[in-house]
Amino acid sequence: MNIKVLGPGCAKCSQTEKIVKDAVSESGMNATVDKVTDTMKIAGFGVFGTPAVIVDGDVKCVGKVPTKEDVLSWIK
Repeated sequence: MNIKVLGPGCAKCSQTEKIVKDAVSESGMNATVDKVTDTMKIAGFGVFGTPAVIVDGDVKCVGKVPTKEDVLSWIK
């Protein structure tokens, strides 16, 4: 499983990355979490708001910080 956290590095983006990593750790899933900060790459995903979370190519969240429960539901 590949999870991408998209965002330029703002506080909400950092918070989202932490929540995603905590959820992956808690779930025991084998997943890689990549942080994408390049605005052109972010736009290439069709995402124009951050933070955003993409799980295996599916955009799950845009423009808000997800809860850990949200992330767990996406990865199970």
